[in-house]
Amino acid sequence: MTVKIYLDYDPLYRLYLDWRFIQHSLLFLLEEKMKTHTIDAHILKHFQQSQEAISEWLLQYESIYSPIYSSLDIRDTGFKMAVVDTNLFPAGFNNLSETAIKEAASLFRSAILKRVPHAKDILIIIEKHTRNKWYLENARILQKIIHSANFNTHVAAFFDEDDIAQNQIDEKMMFTTSSGSFIKVECADDILKKIQDRTISIDMVFLNNDLSSGIPESLTTLNLPIFPPMCAGWHSRCKSRHFAFANALINEFAKIIGLDPWYFLCLYEKTEDVQINKIEDRQKLYEAAAQLFAQIKAKYKEHHIDEKPYILIKADSGTYGLGVVTIEEAEDILRLNNRAINDLKRNKGGIKTNRFLLQEGIGTIYKIGDCPSELTIYQIDNRPFGGFFRYHRGKGARDNLNSPGGMEFKEIGSNAGIDKLNLYHILARIAGIAAGMEIKELKGQRHLS
Repeated sequence: MTVKIYLDYDPLYRLYLDWRFIQHSLLFLLEEKMKTHTIDAHILKHFQQSQEAISEWLLQYESIYSPIYSSLDIRDTGFKMAVVDTNLFPAGFNNLSETAIKEAASLFRSAILKRVPHAKDILIIIEKHTRNKWYLENARILQKIIHSANFNTHVAAFFDEDDIAQNQIDEKMMFTTSSGSFIKVECADDILKKIQDRTISIDMVFLNNDLSSGIPESLTTLNLPIFPPMCAGWHSRCKSRHFAFANALINEFAKIIGLDPWYFLCLYEKTEDVQINKIEDRQKLYEAAAQLFAQIKAKYKEHHIDEKPYILIKADSGTYGLGVVTIEEAEDILRLNNRAINDLKRNKGGIKTNRFLLQEGIGTIYKIGDCPSELTIYQIDNRPFGGFFRYHRGKGARDNLNSPGGMEFKEIGSNAGIDKLNLYHILARIAGIAAGMEIKELKGQRHLS
């Protein structure tokens, strides 16, 4: 007993124990880092050995399926990496580097002329976010790029009488952007009427509006090429359908490089006809979540991943990171509080949703300062040309970073010094092809151009 008391309180012994604790902690961290580097090296080795075959495979698909433009959010947790969101109406051109903006002009010229060979005059239809100065700056930069590609441009939005009254829009239709610059945004219905009356000449409509609220009637009667096509809007597009196409392509890609496709995809489940405020309907979500957690845990066990999996629940259609809730076990769904339920009900434009996507959560190894960050890659005609890091001052590495209240951006160039950038570009191109497949399917279903 005397010895025990001595050992408990002797300062030298306590110092020894502290040192042993630090030593074990450092060894644990080193082992974890080595695990990550081993996995990274393993993936990169297979990728580098198969680049010629990958390039041929991609080009075959890209000759058929290439959206005019897109942005892809990529998460890399060290032991796997995947595109977690694909946007067909990207709204962050203001976050790109000057180098990327210059490259975009030549890419847009080729992409537009490939689709509309004699195009000279372009109508850019944007969202009516006249109070969002950052979005307006995005629209200004997009117009600048297309103008630099030697096209004449008009910018318009679908304003109604309430918008004009609430925003005090004057006849000049001039708005100030986040950079202090100005952009002229005309009334889309007025412009479209002038096109029909042939008092203005437009060769093509370019959409930077995701049509979440549906297709305006004046667009449906317009006899002009529209890109991206109207059917690609969130009124008809589903994230679950995108992941179905993307994961099938990832399976082909993984076969080429000889690796488990799970390294590069998000497992997912979907539910329909769910009224999230009803406990009996949340049971559907719970059952889907339990099934998805079982799949993820099986993969973690197979690949010796010693981390706790998590799932993101989000609306199956929609954008801007709205309506996203994180859970760490299926039972969390049955314990959702009112705030989480309201978050899931919330979608762009106040549109109610009854379809939900349950998506495997992928953390991030990247940081800007002390803030977790994720990579967003921009593409024109499925060719990556730039992007940025999105980071958030109030979130963790497992959280949704596309969220207001602390979200910021850091631009990257085409040569960003990121070891795995080429692999990220491949994943982005695969997601772009999947989006092209979605569009073709939606065209067949909706008979829309």
